[in-house]
Amino acid sequence: QEKLKGFEFWEKVLGGATRIVAPMVDQSELAWRMLSRKYGAELCYTPMLHASVFLRDQQYRTEGLASCPADRPLIVQFCANDPDVLCNAAMLAQDHCDAIDINLGCPQAIAKRGNYGAFLGENWKLVEKLIKVCHEKLSVPITCKIRVFEDLEKTVEYAKMIERAGCQLLTVHGRTKEMKGPMTGLASWKHIKAIKEAVKIPVFANGNIQYKSDVERCMTETSVDGVMVAEGNLHNPCIFTDTRPVIWDIALEYIEYATKYPCPPSYARGHIFKICHHGLQRHTAARDLLGSSRDLKDMKRSVELLRDACVETCWVDKDGVNDSLPFRHWFCQPYVRPAPKPKENKNGQISKTKLKKMMKRCRKSGDLGVEGLDPAEKAKKLLKIIEEKSPKKVYDICVKCGNPGSSRCAFKSCKPCCKSRSREIDVSCTMH
Repeated sequence: QEKLKGFEFWEKVLGGATRIVAPMVDQSELAWRMLSRKYGAELCYTPMLHASVFLRDQQYRTEGLASCPADRPLIVQFCANDPDVLCNAAMLAQDHCDAIDINLGCPQAIAKRGNYGAFLGENWKLVEKLIKVCHEKLSVPITCKIRVFEDLEKTVEYAKMIERAGCQLLTVHGRTKEMKGPMTGLASWKHIKAIKEAVKIPVFANGNIQYKSDVERCMTETSVDGVMVAEGNLHNPCIFTDTRPVIWDIALEYIEYATKYPCPPSYARGHIFKICHHGLQRHTAARDLLGSSRDLKDMKRSVELLRDACVETCWVDKDGVNDSLPFRHWFCQPYVRPAPKPKENKNGQISKTKLKKMMKRCRKSGDLGVEGLDPAEKAKKLLKIIEEKSPKKVYDICVKCGNPGSSRCAFKSCKPCCKSRSREIDVSCTMH
């Protein structure tokens, strides 16, 4: 049977999906996908899978392809830089999904070291071959997820090349590969709109989605066929609905799905931390218990502890911690990435590293010369002043005995006090 292409594939196989949950490493597992589908997600992706590992590791394959009849439509995403490896891995997965997606957008350091994701964006011949080989040999369509370039024309040409190679649906993250972490910034819908106007296949947009209204606004402004959400979905799995879920209700519901569709404890713990982020900042006992949790039973206890603490205190909201939040802290919040921290030190002085470079430079030239003082000596003197005025390193203090402790300890304690506390409540600390 001939596989469907382009809009026919999107409409008949994917059901014309417009609300999509992104592929997220260790985060878009089956339990999370099922929760997201309940609250409006029409299409989900698996976490990104490494094609080479997928080929050689049976357990990795089993975990990566974990699904159920209700988990459709589903797209499996791979990262790779070898066409044959990618194609062979995709052949093992094609009977378990509706399409294979090639990750051409991961900006992380591990993608740079492995030469995949967004770092393939400068090797168009390899990208073309990856897509073409899979398009010709697989029984399901090939889709791609990319990031943009700063240059708009280059971005459009890249998208058109990907379409010519055989891609049947394109997801565009409107940020460059350099825009990550604290320097993420806003995604460019202008680039996404230009790609949509230039290609003849369905296009999904990714970036700048905090509320359900942003989904509708993005589709209106860019004319895309669907909107993919990542971080916004992790902090509020009901983002595609008009509901405003209470954090402990949605966390407990996720735990039920994770019980039915098992996943590694670290995945579940990460989800609960994101859902309950602002509540856990206020009620640290629940946070500490969650941080040291070993299984879903422990995680459920921590969420129940958070719920009880909120029910008892948050309706009064005495200390005004919620002033900067859109909603009270017991509701799921839109995801807002923290602003980057300033590079200068606390005293607003030149950093030691910069000053050492200055010393090296002034030895070669006299640009820092001061009357009566050799340039190199001037730099040495400045360095000495910085070192004298720099605040001494402050160690964490054990909350119980006052000795040096660790902020990474589940109980913010020193090792002996941590052991004592662990025995009292029968909870282990991952630090100690």
